[in-house]
Amino acid sequence: MPLKNGDFILLNYTLKVKETGETVGTTLENVAKETKLYHGEERYEPFFVVIGEGWVPKGLDESLTSFEIGKAKTVELPPEKAYGARDPKKVRLVPLRKFTADGMTPVPGLQVNIDGKVAQVRAVGAGRVQVDYNNPFAGKTLIYDATVEKVIETDEDKVKNLLHKRLSSVEQQKFNVKISDGKLEAEIPEEAFFLEGLQVAKRTITADVEKFFSSIQTVTFLENFKKPAPSPPPAAPEAAAATTATTPAAPSPSA
Repeated sequence: MPLKNGDFILLNYTLKVKETGETVGTTLENVAKETKLYHGEERYEPFFVVIGEGWVPKGLDESLTSFEIGKAKTVELPPEKAYGARDPKKVRLVPLRKFTADGMTPVPGLQVNIDGKVAQVRAVGAGRVQVDYNNPFAGKTLIYDATVEKVIETDEDKVKNLLHKRLSSVEQQKFNVKISDGKLEAEIPEEAFFLEGLQVAKRTITADVEKFFSSIQTVTFLENFKKPAPSPPPAAPEAAAATTATTPAAPSPSA
């Protein structure tokens, strides 16, 4: 069956910059290790995409309907189909004191967040720092070696993938989902209870459900706090072994 806009899919890919041949991203652990991109704290797994939703660069998104499940395909994206042309106006000078006031030491290549916008430090001068608000891949031709591994069919699995997308540090199989009579119940695992941004993620997930599932009218998030099992009482100290000293009898005097 051909793929179409609105399909929920799992996509593996390796991303290269055409101009340099450098591999700059991948969902595959073995490729990450081969190309020195591997970070132990990252989870390498297929990337969840709803085709046509703009969750990947425009050119790749448009090409996904031409993929066949399980078959690798190479897609080349010119800048206008990837992250656009570089804009010189997005390169600016920022006072050094803005960094030092936040306890940061700017160095070239450092990615920073300034007033809610992500930028990269390009150069550090006397009292001023040059930062670039362009996407790091702006102006570059990108090459994706990609494979659509699976089309997600059931509503329960679709919701689990949405949950995992918004709470990516939690493994997908740890979410419990029940859909019945227009109601969705999603149980959040205990490890996610204190994640920063959990409430924002819930609102985003609810918006996702409203957008993709017209039959679901109510969304309920369950957070079950389980009382920890009581610790076993400490073991009683072992009774000290009784010891008896025996004094040998004195020899009888000779007759």
